[in-house]
Amino acid sequence: MPRDLPVPGRELSGVHFAMEFLAQNNRRANDMDLKGKEIHAKDKHVVVIGGGDTGSDCVGTSNRHKAASVTQVEIMPIPPEKRPANMPWPQYPMIMKTTTSHEEGCDRHWNILTKEFIGNDEGQVTGLRIADIVWQDAAPGERPSFEEVAGSERVIPCDMAFLAMGFLHPEPTGVLAQLDIKLDERGNVAAENFQTNQQGVFAAGDMRTGQSLVVRCINEGRECARAIDEYLMGNTNLEAKANSLMLSA
Repeated sequence: MPRDLPVPGRELSGVHFAMEFLAQNNRRANDMDLKGKEIHAKDKHVVVIGGGDTGSDCVGTSNRHKAASVTQVEIMPIPPEKRPANMPWPQYPMIMKTTTSHEEGCDRHWNILTKEFIGNDEGQVTGLRIADIVWQDAAPGERPSFEEVAGSERVIPCDMAFLAMGFLHPEPTGVLAQLDIKLDERGNVAAENFQTNQQGVFAAGDMRTGQSLVVRCINEGRECARAIDEYLMGNTNLEAKANSLMLSA
């Protein structure tokens, strides 16, 4: 489930989750049914909220749609250019990334708080009220906080907005509810050795760990396949990550 932005004006036409836009464009590129009202950025002043890879995809797609302008805002500070000392390998480092989508054209801003979507009488978004913020140092074990910069509030043009602020957890409805699958405290599928609380039902990847990288998902799938093979056969000859690490050492 994508992270939402519950601010005034969220219900206005033209405000979309990023995946609504990107998935529809994939269908368009493959001459498939668009499944719903068309979302197209041609001649729109596009604002992408969120500075990650999904936001980058929205930037590139909007540029190829011939958007009038593309602005990307991120609430967090600008990342460092090099790997910080507190994120040693093999952790995924939070570093500054400029993708080919950004190079196609994008106005990027960090430390930006989105306060309100502004619309016209027809219910269409026309602007975005934002403000600069300054992050405060957090005490150990506490969440960081921020303060709004006085006098920085302003409205920028926005005919179409894409929410690309990450994901929360799998959708709890559908198959998870039908099978009465147990969830953990974060809303992901709870699994021990990839097996859920239901015998013979396994989970892997984002379903089990939450949003992550595709390489981690591939590894999860391989390890899950090994667990399933062992469950069905009593043993397995499939390669294991642990064995690979011992051989490489």
